[in-house]
Amino acid sequence: MEQSKVNQLLGSALKSLYDIEAHLRKSTLEPELRELVKLRISQINGCAYCIIYHRRDALKLGIAERKIHLLNAWQEAAEYSDRERAALAWAEAVTLISVHHLADEIYAEAARVFSEQELVDLNLAVMSINSWNRLSIAFRYEPERD
Repeated sequence: MEQSKVNQLLGSALKSLYDIEAHLRKSTLEPELRELVKLRISQINGCAYCIIYHRRDALKLGIAERKIHLLNAWQEAAEYSDRERAALAWAEAVTLISVHHLADEIYAEAARVFSEQELVDLNLAVMSINSWNRLSIAFRYEPERD
């Protein structure tokens, strides 16, 4: 099904998804952190459309190409801040919650580096990109070409 047709059929639900994105843009979570989370979750879910989209947005935000390339191995790379590491661990754990559940250590570290509001917003960001990934994958959105 064409993306425009899916969007039309989503109706007000699509507006709700965009409203979540608007809320997150007003949050105190750094735009770069949010973009890394979106890109990492898109990698986990195997969403080609979203990987291309969020890689482009990450570059526009000034995120270094090296940091983007190392995202799949962020645990081993020194490029990531404590907040980014906590956000990426949280994002992976929540995305894969049916497999591993959310470990106490991941929760504790996220609660240490994020305010309560930021942690709720981080979880909302994770929920949002997982929704976008599932729409894009299920309806076979074609990745943009360079």
